[in-house]
Amino acid sequence: MELDELCLLDMLVYLEGFMAFVSIVGLRSVGSPYGRYSPQWPGIRVPARPAWFIQELPSMAWPLYEYIRPAAARLGNLPNRVLLAMFLIHYVQRTLVFPVLIRGGKPTLLVTFVLAFLFCTFNGYVQSRYLSQFAVYAEDWVTHPCFLTGFALWLVGMVINIHSDHILRNLRKPGETGYKIPRGGLFEYVSAANYFGELVEWCGFALASWSLQGVVFALFTLSTLLTRAKQHHQWYHEKFEDYPKSRKILIPFVL
Repeated sequence: MELDELCLLDMLVYLEGFMAFVSIVGLRSVGSPYGRYSPQWPGIRVPARPAWFIQELPSMAWPLYEYIRPAAARLGNLPNRVLLAMFLIHYVQRTLVFPVLIRGGKPTLLVTFVLAFLFCTFNGYVQSRYLSQFAVYAEDWVTHPCFLTGFALWLVGMVINIHSDHILRNLRKPGETGYKIPRGGLFEYVSAANYFGELVEWCGFALASWSLQGVVFALFTLSTLLTRAKQHHQWYHEKFEDYPKSRKILIPFVL
C-alpha cells in the first residue's frame, strides 16, 4: 500500500513539473487573469477574502491532518516535523492572516479561484504526505549546512514576502483611490518584491528538504510568479512616467 502511494506521489511530482511548464507558456501567451488585470476578463467572480481563504485552505489542512493522524510514520523524526512545520506556517499565514488584512481586493475570477484551489489541494497532499510518510532524514539533518542555509532562506523569504505585502496594502491612505508606485524594502530593487520573497522562501524550503518534491514546487512557483512579475513590471512602466528605470523585474540586480 505504501509503495503504491509512493509511486503515486512520484507521478504527481512529475505532473507538477509539467504543470509548471504549461503555466509559464500559457501565462506568457494570455497574461494572468487576476487583480488589476481581471476586469478585462469575462466570467463569474468570487469576493477576494473568501476566495483567498478557501483556495489556500487545502495546503493548510493537509499538514494539520498529518500532524494529528497516528499513522504519520516519519513525523517521529525531528527533520520531518520541522520541514512540515515550515510548509504549514506559510499556509497558516496565507489562509488565516492574509485574507483578513486585504484592503479592497478585487474579486477573483471563478476559473482562477478553482485552479488555485486545485493546485493547493494537489501540492498540499504531495508535500505533506511525502514529509510525513516517506522522506527519510538522519536525525542530525537539522544541523547540516544544506538544511541550515535552506531554513535561513525560507525565513528571510517569508519576512520579505510579508513585509512587501504590508507595503502594498498601505500605499493608499484612507479615502484615496488609484495606484501608486511602491516604495521601500525590496521594492527599491524589484517591481515584485512580494513575489521575490515567496520565491526565496520556497527555494529555501527545497534546499532544506533536499527533495524532488521541494524542487519542483520551487520551479512551479518561479514559473507562475515570474510571468506575473513581468506583467506588473510592464504595467508600472506604462502607468507611471517616473517609474524607476533601475528596478529589475523579480530578482535584484539580475532579472
